[in-house]
Amino acid sequence: MIRLVNITKRYGEFLAVDSLDLEVKAGEVFGFLGPNGAGKTTTIRMMMGILKPTSGHVILGGYDVEQEAQRAKALAGFIPDRPFIYEKLSGCEFLEFVGKLHRIEPEKLRGRIAELLGSLELTRWQDELVESYSHGMKQRLVVCAALIHEPRILIIDEPMVGMDPKGARTLKNLFRSLAEKGTTVFLSTHSIGVAEEVCDRIGIIHKGRLIACGAMADLYRQAKTINGNLESVFLELTHEPSIDVPASGYEQ
Repeated sequence: MIRLVNITKRYGEFLAVDSLDLEVKAGEVFGFLGPNGAGKTTTIRMMMGILKPTSGHVILGGYDVEQEAQRAKALAGFIPDRPFIYEKLSGCEFLEFVGKLHRIEPEKLRGRIAELLGSLELTRWQDELVESYSHGMKQRLVVCAALIHEPRILIIDEPMVGMDPKGARTLKNLFRSLAEKGTTVFLSTHSIGVAEEVCDRIGIIHKGRLIACGAMADLYRQAKTINGNLESVFLELTHEPSIDVPASGYEQ
């Protein structure tokens, strides 16, 4: 469902992403893990066509993002690390606006909005202006917007930054539920707890290169360890001296 074919992004002499090859199947939650500055967000922006790769190709659902941008992007929902919301609209009005951009038929759109607001626990505030929402509520509203057109691919960049434990748990359950229904979920994060708990496979990117990829058993083999957890694997593979991992598994 997602194929990254030898994608590279260079800024002058700086190599932000280096020859990344990766395939993610339908119905899989794939974790893209790495320290800050590793190339995660640059990769995601190339996946969504926001940045053009220096070389290589991004294929979403069989469509090349550069050559068949409209078809590729129609299959995908995107949750950026710093989303923008029209805060002078109510939550419901914002979702209506996004749904109309996707040309969803009005009656279907009304049902879809009600369904999403209910599943993300926002129905009570649907008629309140977004500017009055908490950070976590805004994050959940952005998730609703990304899912409004029922995408087959969901691409997420650091979705749980600033989320309270209940909100983080709601999103984790949602991602698993979507995958069980066949949606491909690509989850970029530097939270080891989130990756370990939610993802079927994990790719570790470090200094622009994919240095390990697979299920936990595969990562243990690549790190040449049989003990510990994903944190110890991550530290071994990246040779990072330490990493902040909130005990609750969500970002502060």
